[in-house]
Amino acid sequence: MITDDVKITVKAGNGGNGRVAFSNIKYMKGPTGANGGIGGNVFLEGVADLGALRQFRFKKDFEADNGENGGAGLHDGAKADDLTLLVPVGTVCHILTGPRTHTGTIEITKIGQRELVAKGGRGGKGNWFFRSSINTTPKQFEPGKPGEYFELRLELKMIADVGFIGLPNVGKSSLLNELTKANAKVANYPFTTLEPNLGVYYDLVLADIPGLIEGASTGKGLGVKFLRHIERTKVVFHFISADSTNPLLDYKTVRHELENYGDILLGKQEYIFLSKIDLVDKKVISAIKKDFKKIKKEIVPISIIDPESIEAVKKILNTIALEKKVW
Repeated sequence: MITDDVKITVKAGNGGNGRVAFSNIKYMKGPTGANGGIGGNVFLEGVADLGALRQFRFKKDFEADNGENGGAGLHDGAKADDLTLLVPVGTVCHILTGPRTHTGTIEITKIGQRELVAKGGRGGKGNWFFRSSINTTPKQFEPGKPGEYFELRLELKMIADVGFIGLPNVGKSSLLNELTKANAKVANYPFTTLEPNLGVYYDLVLADIPGLIEGASTGKGLGVKFLRHIERTKVVFHFISADSTNPLLDYKTVRHELENYGDILLGKQEYIFLSKIDLVDKKVISAIKKDFKKIKKEIVPISIIDPESIEAVKKILNTIALEKKVW
């Protein structure tokens, strides 16, 4: 099961302490205590792996190394290595608590994007820094400053060009496999798809969103956690099974759940497909198309064993690919 919503804590490294030290070399006596090193920062970095949040299921606390303490002989302490946490592209980082006066969000939208989430503490000053004409043997030093500490919520909202939606077992995964090299699980029972599957059709990213049911927007079935994956898709492919007892009701059920979740989902460009047409006769298909025309909706009949209908889907995808260039 994909991990797409976790809470973790991150702690940047503390700065190293300044040093009190004096030279014993004749004619060169004086303060030589150096500064402490800077504590390690904590970064988030985007990767293509959708399962990257799994690393946070059991390990919840992450801390960068502290800066090295200052040395004698004016040798400053070394800066600590930064800590980089890999997260999937599409991750929204919510800053829940921390030392800052405000909370906010950080969005990871590109592979390789690095965002600072916790800054390492500054190193303390050594006694050499405090020397003066009236303080030739200073014994003052500064301790290192503490690194920032935050509680974060990491929420994955996949970024795809086209999202496949519909009730369970309507053929979304089968079409994804047909169009791309995806290897989504396919079987003749509900909830075969328990986590989003991605495929790539030329320059388009296609996402098979797990089947929705009535009440999904309130947590029933696979619940709201998969509705949010539709938020960032540009286009929605809505699948209705031709062998359903009431295809129009199926369509309205899913649209109702989208409406309950938020207007952002209802406003997306939508294509409606009547899948599994090989399981019914032409009269049934014709009747379903007429029902949808009554609500001013066009529905495209398809079957994965009908090359002509697959070509019709590809033609639509090619049009979307051209539109993507001006998005």
